[in-house]
Amino acid sequence: MTNFYEAIQNRRSIYAISKENVASDEKIQEIVEHAVKHTPSSFNSQSSRVVVLLGEQHDKLWDITKEALRKIVPAEQFAPTEEKINSFKNGYGSILFFEDETVIESLQEQFAPYAHNFPIWSQQTSGMHQLVVWTALELEGYGATLQHYTELIEEDVKKEWNIPESWKMIAQMPFGKPVAPAGEKEFLPLEDRVKIYK
Repeated sequence: MTNFYEAIQNRRSIYAISKENVASDEKIQEIVEHAVKHTPSSFNSQSSRVVVLLGEQHDKLWDITKEALRKIVPAEQFAPTEEKINSFKNGYGSILFFEDETVIESLQEQFAPYAHNFPIWSQQTSGMHQLVVWTALELEGYGATLQHYTELIEEDVKKEWNIPESWKMIAQMPFGKPVAPAGEKEFLPLEDRVKIYK
């Protein structure tokens, strides 16, 4: 069994993915539900919401994204954009991350002195959910990336999948079987990034 350090290290952005499934849909559901249940949140707010799109529903997400981009990218420059979106569509599924703003607003009212912090803490909670799901998918043999087309597609996504208006979209995670490894990654010196005092 891969240990925690290895799992974190092996979780990389994998852009070349295929539709071949490497784990059951039930396993994917288990991963997401476990992450949503056990990933921490400030004040135990449990504000994170997740939508899983598989099969044709996954394809539809990236068709929506492509058409939204077509409206803002000049036609003569669209080919690279289309290629990138198709690379996400080539995957097995997509996981959409949201935060429920009604939960955040309720906490702002209950704990007024901290009100300005709750949107920040909400983003941190979402980030933790993303990392947990991403790492768990990697452990099952999937590759994934994190995408942020939110402003372009949120309205259409909510309409298509009947998502509550109070759910604010944060990110999209296409995943699939890796067909090429992640690229090389450079690391800044740890002594510039970590300070330890004894």
